[in-house]
Amino acid sequence: MDESNAGLVDIVREYLDVNERMRDLFVHFRGGTLGFGPVRDLFADDERSPLFRLKERCHRLFRRRGSDREPMWRAELFDLAVGSLFHEAMKFRENFYQQVVYAPRVRALRDGLGADHAEGEELLREFEKIQTAAEARMDEALQETEALLVHTGDQLWVLLSGTQDGLITRYLLEQRARIDQIHPVGLDQLLAEMHGDLAPAHAAAARSYLESAHFGHALAAFEAAGEDAGDLSRLVGYARGMQSFQAGEYAVSLEQLGGWLDAGVGAGDAPHVALAHSAVAHIDRLVKDEALVACAEAVASRLAEVAAGQLVAADSAPSLARERK
Repeated sequence: MDESNAGLVDIVREYLDVNERMRDLFVHFRGGTLGFGPVRDLFADDERSPLFRLKERCHRLFRRRGSDREPMWRAELFDLAVGSLFHEAMKFRENFYQQVVYAPRVRALRDGLGADHAEGEELLREFEKIQTAAEARMDEALQETEALLVHTGDQLWVLLSGTQDGLITRYLLEQRARIDQIHPVGLDQLLAEMHGDLAPAHAAAARSYLESAHFGHALAAFEAAGEDAGDLSRLVGYARGMQSFQAGEYAVSLEQLGGWLDAGVGAGDAPHVALAHSAVAHIDRLVKDEALVACAEAVASRLAEVAAGQLVAADSAPSLARERK
């Protein structure tokens, strides 16, 4: 798996968290119910903050890429957008702190001194000027932060549209409701831009699920891809066989894996062959049925031969039905 693709998934995850929390923060601010705690946590200048983590992940991933990575302008613009979003948010935090922490203290101090107490009056007036300026700057920073959040989401969309990676695609499918909040046209349009159509997108997700041994999810993705899964459809038998193995349905597993071998194993299926062989080779330790064990040994033998590059004829190994006779 390409580390940069895994890194991009982490960036999308952080952005979705930031997007939801910032929108919620704006609602509470305008409703007059926002305290400093949520602002402090979201806009912190360290790893506690998802916005800080988003900024740092972008810097690490996009600024280390070479010029041969296509197309760099998408990544660079997104990195700049995230950096600008972070700095505007920090401006809002500082000015909001002035309003909700310093301003009440200044008012309380003035009320405590009373109108006839002249000591410190000049400094108190200066504090009030600072508070008035901070309020204006806070409103400006809020508007800029909101606008940048939208623009950052738009640029993330552009960035994602330039990849066809299955790991990224499957994560987007898992986060459909949250992705739909970023752009009005919704996830299906993004997947079509990434893969040319929805079916290839689901097929790419299916392959990624197989690589991670999430066989149930892979089967659901294959079903969504339908007939357009193309050559990948031969892996449905593998996915069903391995899912059945995980469920302890060993007879079904062997039948499905046998059918997969009958259909022909692709050149890029070596990891699947190795995993299937490892599973089937352990069936004799899991069951006492001699016929089932014999069939498992036959399927394991075929898998070993395939792994060695020696494809055998479809009828060279006994089926489970024949073994049980």
